[in-house]
Amino acid sequence: MTDADVVRDGDAPEWTPEMFGRAIARKGLKPVPKKALLSLRIDADVVEWFRSQGAGYQSRMNALLRAYMEAHQ
Repeated sequence: MTDADVVRDGDAPEWTPEMFGRAIARKGLKPVPKKALLSLRIDADVVEWFRSQGAGYQSRMNALLRAYMEAHQ
């Protein structure tokens, strides 16, 4: 395969070194736990605060819920 054979998505941003550094190779690591899709009612101001923190806000909400769960087991 040559560079000319690579299909580039015009909508996708160019990867920066920081983005590449955050990428995760899962080979040899524990499987990621499955996630459940659900409808959850959360106060609007709480959701807006998390969204204002930027991309990944749902993962941060999940991490906080996990920390709470683990602290109370």
